[in-house]
This record gives sequence, C-alpha cells and structure tokens, in this order.
Amino acid sequence: MESIKQLYKIGYGPSSSHTMGPRKAASAFGKAHPDAARFEVTLYGSLAATGKGHLTDKAIEDVLSKTAPLEIIWLPDVFLPFHPNGMKFRAIAADGSTIDEVTQYSVGGGDVVSDGETRRSAEPVYDMTTIADILQWCDTTGHSFWEYVDKCEDPSIWEYLAEVWDTMKKAVLRGIENEGVLPGGLGVARKATSYYMHASGYNASLKSRGLVYAYALGVSEENASGGKIVTAPTCGSCGVLPAVLYHLHTSKGFSEQRILRALATAGLFGNVVKHNASVSGAEVGCQGEVGVACAMAAAAASQLFGGTPRQVEYSAEMGLEHHLGLTCDPVCGLVQIPCIERNAYAAARALDANLYSAFSDGRHSVSFDRIVEVMKQTGHDIPSIYKETSKGGLATIK
Repeated sequence: MESIKQLYKIGYGPSSSHTMGPRKAASAFGKAHPDAARFEVTLYGSLAATGKGHLTDKAIEDVLSKTAPLEIIWLPDVFLPFHPNGMKFRAIAADGSTIDEVTQYSVGGGDVVSDGETRRSAEPVYDMTTIADILQWCDTTGHSFWEYVDKCEDPSIWEYLAEVWDTMKKAVLRGIENEGVLPGGLGVARKATSYYMHASGYNASLKSRGLVYAYALGVSEENASGGKIVTAPTCGSCGVLPAVLYHLHTSKGFSEQRILRALATAGLFGNVVKHNASVSGAEVGCQGEVGVACAMAAAAASQLFGGTPRQVEYSAEMGLEHHLGLTCDPVCGLVQIPCIERNAYAAARALDANLYSAFSDGRHSVSFDRIVEVMKQTGHDIPSIYKETSKGGLATIK
C-alpha cells in the first residue's frame, strides 16, 4: 500500500479525476513531445460525458496548447475496458504522421495509470493493507493507528501533513469569506458565508452543527470554483474532513499536533479503501468519494476524542456503511449539485458516527474491511448512468 501522500494531493478543483488527473497526464505527454506540430486528445466514457462540466478540456488545453495546437475528441458512449475515465493522447508531426500515442486512465484522487500498467504503480510503504490486520497490530502493541502511519512512512510525512492541514485551513477561511455565484451556468450561489453567519444566532448545539455545515460548504465551494484544495480522498469530497477537523480544532482546542495525527489516521483509512476498492466516482459512485470522506472524518474525530482503536474503526465503518449505494449524478457534470450539499451532510454524519461509537465498546457485527468489499461490489453493480456520466439520477433534473 502506497504512501498517504498519494491520497492527500494539494491542487486545484473542481475534480481530482476529471481535472487534476488529465492535467497531470497532459503535462507529462507535452513534456515528452515538445516538437509536436499538434496534439489530439480523445476522451472516453465518464471522462467525456461530464468533462466539460468538470473543466477537463480547460485542464488539458492549459497545458498542451502552450506547445502546439490541440484538438479534443469527445466519445462519451465509448468505455475502455480498464476504467471509465479513459483518455488517449496523440502527438502529430507536421506531415500528419503520428509521433507517439498513449492511452491512460484517470483512476481517481488525481492518479493516472497508462494502458497495461498495474493499478498500484507507486512504491509500497505499508506492509499491511487491511484495517483488521492493522487493528490486530494496535491490540498487540498498544499503539494507535497514527503510530502505524509513523512507523511505515518516512519522517517527512509530518511536514507534508502540516502542509496539507495548512491548505485545508486556508480553504475553509476563503470559503466562509467568498460570496457570489459559482461558475458553470447553474446559477448556484455560495452559501458558506450565510450559514456561518446564521450559526452564530443559535444555541450551542445548533451553532456547532451550523458551523460544520459552513466549513464543509466553504471548502466545497472553493473546489467548485477551481480553488486550491486537498483531495480527501477526492476533489468532489474535499469539504468533509477539513470541516470536521477545523471545527474540532477551533471549538475544542485540539492542538496542531493532534490534528496532524488525526489526519494520519484518516489517511490510513482512506488509503485502505483506495488500495482494496476505489475512490473514483466514475468507478464506484459517490460512495467511494463522499462515503470514504465521511469514514475518514469519523475516524479522525473518534481518535481526537480519545476513542480506542476499535471505536475508531467502528466510527469509520459507520461513516462508509451508511453511504453504501450512493450514486454519482452531478447535474450538468458540475461538482455542485448535489456534491456541495453532500459534503456538508457527510461532515455532520461523521461527527454522529463518532458519537455513536463513543457510547459503545467498539464491538460490532460488520467490519470496516467487509464494508469496503461490499462497496466495491456495489459500485460494480451500479449501472454506468449513475457513475459520473450525468445520464441518470439527479443529473436528469432540468
């Protein structure tokens, strides 16, 4: 299992799979062929179906058009076997001959793999790949989940997580200050500032919930406008974990060090899902994005409040279990409706999962690993119209 640095990526929205991944692939291809007379890029499946709403064309154009003219071909009804987010890059010489041609896939979280490569190409740093095994290690050694991260990663992980946390905080603060209408044509007005202001007028309990909503809305709205965020585990679900951590940091006074340890634990749970299933909405639906984000945030909250490793695992299990079957059906292909609202609701749900597990001894019937297996199978069974193609569900609302 690879480093959680590969899960937490700092970049610009609105989509890790549709914006960050294609930009990364285009950049590498452009650098490899600086003498090309022109480029041709073919987008397939989900990447083509919602690419314009996710600014896929802009991400690619921003990179390749600096080198040579570019043509983008959209084939939303053609799905390549390996992954729904397929793309083919072609470098063309002045005489029209093909210099080079590669097929790649944006597999979620900003990751890109080439045709024929294995899915997990990064060097593994974790020797255990299930929460059950890691939990057994915790029971045997007396250590916590974050200490397993510390054991496996190199020392630079803490500096990196500090940068991740700083980026998350800044996204929250920008989000609750910025106002106006989000780009894309749906006329969606930013709500974070309003929720933040309204929260102050309620009693302590409702104020707390209102602030969590505001923080999640703020980060998600920043993402929708192309702002700088952290994939946690994706752009489309980037508001959940920052909202929970920022709220607990400011309202409960948890130290920066404890927040970074909570980030490590959250990343570990997200990493297990990414390794054993998927965090790509195009592959498994929104359960793999907002559902996993909720699980990560629930685990982080449980650890911050002193939960045992088994209570932390239970919190994460509930966060994911109660998002099973959630479809990815963005209206007009934009990461706005229902994505932004889902982030706010999932942040609140993560805190509820922590509270529920805190009243228990951590023992429960269905393990986190089993839920990951079910999520993967459920994602496989969900028809493609409900997986980031904007052809089903809420996406059909006019």
